[in-house]
Amino acid sequence: MTVAYWCVLIALFLPYLSTATAKAVSGGFSPRHNHDPRALLDNLSGFGRRANNAQLNSFEVTPAFSAAVIIAHLAGGAEQSLIDQLAMAFVVSRILYLICYLADWATLRSLVWFVNMGLIISLFVVSA
Repeated sequence: MTVAYWCVLIALFLPYLSTATAKAVSGGFSPRHNHDPRALLDNLSGFGRRANNAQLNSFEVTPAFSAAVIIAHLAGGAEQSLIDQLAMAFVVSRILYLICYLADWATLRSLVWFVNMGLIISLFVVSA
């Protein structure tokens, strides 16, 4: 299995880091909240809400990244090391995105989001 495929696995689980953060700051790990955890997350504010929003964004972007990695492998137009490097850069940028979201650095967060999208596009372009 390639490094890029491992990065897909990591990206699939990164949203849950945000979920755990949102629940941790809101007391959402209690059995009382386990009956309807989404209602709890929908009513958060501040840090907890930003963590939940980061979770939602991560779930939105992960399928595109996963598809880009798979297509890059199947197309065979790029060196594996380049695909691996782009995939690793994506994972790092998603972690930075989470940090920016939690710290409420909106402008920097948006710039990092554009980097995320650029890395996904790059996986397609280098494989063409």
